[in-house]
Amino acid sequence: MTEERPGSALLWERDEEVAAIERAVDTLCTGRAPHGRLLVLRGEAGIGKTALLTEAHRIAELRGCTVWSARGGETLRSVPYNVVRRLLQPSLLALLPEEAREYLGDWYDITGPALGIARPGDGQPDPGSVCDGLVTAVRRLARREYPLVLLVDDAHWADLETLRWLAELCERLEDTSVLVLVACRTGELGGERAAYLDRVVRAAGPVASLRSLTPQATAGLTRATVGAHADDPFCREVWAVTGGNPYETVELLAKVRDAEIEPVEASAHELRDLNRSARGGGLVSRLDKLGIEATRFAWAAAILGTGITVDLVARLATLQPTVAERCAGILCEARILTTPDPLKRQTMDGELEFTHPLIESAVYNSIPDSLRTAMHGIAAKVVTDSGRGAAAASRHLLQVHPDDDEEVVEQLREAARAHLAVGAPAAARACLERALKEPPTPETHPRVLYELGCATLLTAPAVTIGHLRNALALPGLDVARRVDAVVRLSQALLHNDQVAEAISTVKAEASRHEHGPARLRLQACQFLWQGIHSAGADSPERSRHLAELAAACTGRDDSERALLIVHGFDVMMRGGDADEVVAICDRALVNGRLAPGLGWTDSRWGFELPLMIASIYAYTDRLDRAEALFSEAVREYETAGWSGGHVSLSYGYLGLALRRRGRLREAESTLRESLRLADRVGHRLPLHWTAFCNLVDTLIARGHLDDAMEIAERYEFGAPYASTILLPDARSIRGRLLLAVGRTDEAVEELEAAGRAAAERGHRNHLVAPWATDLARALADRDPERARELAATVRAGAERSGTWTAIGEALRCEAALAPRHRAVELAGRAAKLLEESPCQYEHAAARVEYGELADSVTELRRGLALAESCGADAVADRARTALRSLGADA
Repeated sequence: MTEERPGSALLWERDEEVAAIERAVDTLCTGRAPHGRLLVLRGEAGIGKTALLTEAHRIAELRGCTVWSARGGETLRSVPYNVVRRLLQPSLLALLPEEAREYLGDWYDITGPALGIARPGDGQPDPGSVCDGLVTAVRRLARREYPLVLLVDDAHWADLETLRWLAELCERLEDTSVLVLVACRTGELGGERAAYLDRVVRAAGPVASLRSLTPQATAGLTRATVGAHADDPFCREVWAVTGGNPYETVELLAKVRDAEIEPVEASAHELRDLNRSARGGGLVSRLDKLGIEATRFAWAAAILGTGITVDLVARLATLQPTVAERCAGILCEARILTTPDPLKRQTMDGELEFTHPLIESAVYNSIPDSLRTAMHGIAAKVVTDSGRGAAAASRHLLQVHPDDDEEVVEQLREAARAHLAVGAPAAARACLERALKEPPTPETHPRVLYELGCATLLTAPAVTIGHLRNALALPGLDVARRVDAVVRLSQALLHNDQVAEAISTVKAEASRHEHGPARLRLQACQFLWQGIHSAGADSPERSRHLAELAAACTGRDDSERALLIVHGFDVMMRGGDADEVVAICDRALVNGRLAPGLGWTDSRWGFELPLMIASIYAYTDRLDRAEALFSEAVREYETAGWSGGHVSLSYGYLGLALRRRGRLREAESTLRESLRLADRVGHRLPLHWTAFCNLVDTLIARGHLDDAMEIAERYEFGAPYASTILLPDARSIRGRLLLAVGRTDEAVEELEAAGRAAAERGHRNHLVAPWATDLARALADRDPERARELAATVRAGAERSGTWTAIGEALRCEAALAPRHRAVELAGRAAKLLEESPCQYEHAAARVEYGELADSVTELRRGLALAESCGADAVADRARTALRSLGADA
């Protein structure tokens, strides 16, 4: 039997849970835990979760902890960052502005607006980046406020953005010294919110699933509350009518005491009626008895949900201030409302709160439907007039019936812009979808659809497609906005792996326009998507047309620069002269940098063009420039608050540049981060392919074949391949992996298929698609004549391209197939040429191969040093083995 603890009769039979909380708090305070801790309390409504969190608050404070708490609200789920803001905002507002900026660092401009401590900027931060920033904020504040305990009650009612943050925080507690306690109901959620809450539960490991009170505990609680003389039949009836629910039991016993009912068998029949009056319809009867004015006050408080002040309630309920003050007192006396505990931070902007979430829900649901809708409409105006802004009013507007009101449409559009500015596209989407139901005027309708498409572009490309198509089907968009909508639609199609449709969309729109800037922009997009479409067949006519258009371009505007970049990429992929390719691309730059309209975060063109030009530099031996551009992408995306697919891709391509340079350890780390970010966006998207294809290639270069195969299997590396071109070619890299692990027959089949696909596309760059070099090695013993033909083809292509790396790799391939005396010569030339190349891994491999063939201790030691500096473990092991065979020390 649980002893009754100070301040709560709801802790009966909760010894085990309280002990777990005490252990967790003690571990935090003594610093024995190397990382944070998470406890989850789960159970039905009224089972005692809030009481346990209150007890946790008491325990933590007694041990000197800093305790922050907040809870979700049934009517507040549409308010983005509501719970996390209430949890963290007070501590940050207590700091001077410069102190808050110092604590949040680079994240201040991204997370500050979401937390309500800074004005939003002009951009649209990615919700993933805001989430990362909030996790960082907790980490930094935890160091300042150690030992810190975070309490989140009613997490099932938290907003989507808070649940995402909570899931990320709980999964990343290994480097955050904080104790997190989360209370939630079971079976309350669906969709994305449920998925985030499930992640929280999984991160906790064992979860405390609270049970109803036993008859024995109910009897003990009954006698402790109404008197030791309560007889057994009366106690059994208390348990029967409440089902052992602690909250209902406590409320029922309070009524028994207030009504001065004798706790004996003869009075037991009264308990069921008393229990009904404590909740649901019974609560409505209680309100009725308190008078119409008190009922109106309670209804208005439930409509507001948060920030409940007597003044706001009076305005919403149309009560005189003195009457409102009196009603507040009556409701507090009736244990429906209460003044907030000053230690509980979630009510910082209100004077009152409901005594329990169950009572708040019951009051809200007791309001007649038509009246509730009308009150939300009035609340929207009251909140707006109080200066809280369109975003705060929007949750009320979402509840109002459509009424052909253009003012409501404009308010919702304004609220959507405010939500986007703090990184809450889901909330913006809800506002714009509601605006469509009003409905907007015919002139405004396509603009709302366009804004809706733009709002979801970063987070939900499939949703974006539908909205933008609908916008384009309506009259009303001016030429500039229509062209922009078409380009964005094509981008969404591309990100949704519908490249062929992206191409046909811009091609069809281009045919509608006369020659001029709009048509040129659409043509540039068409060529861009065609250039990266892996399934497209070779079209010499397309290349000729592109070359003709590019020849007339001087780079005077973004459309011309785009065409130059796409032309340069086409020449590079076809194996053209590298110097020519670089010269074409340099014309697309402004003073050696990306033009302002073609930057990484420019939404008018998207990231594909800067990605393309940086990739060109990566495969033309201008790796310093490539690495600088990819590093710039990471910085710009993170500064702008984008941490979803864009940052994943930028890390993926930065990893490519590092792999090309031979900095294999850094490449592996960067590519693993790219994969981690990609996993947060979706499954087997093009950005996944970029990350895991390059990671597999890097692991092969390092000689970590088990790791490479594990990644390949985890991400289903194989057909069907992505519909966008990958750098390097995915099929070639899979063939390379199969060859490396000894599955030669499968490797030959895959590499042959890669060769056919490259031929269909007209791609003859053997650095981008290295199928021929690996196939030649695979066929060395099986079909030596074919192997030599392939090596000769690679050599011819390399000389056409003219880069040190291409020619050096071609010579390495020839050396692997040649007789020893010829192989020594070829390997020596390869090592010398690759010494001039920026690709240090290939240089290291060439040095070791030459050292083996020439029995040269000097070359082997030189190759070993290069391999060790690159992180090429397999090449280094090969060099050591060769040195030992020559009787030399490594």
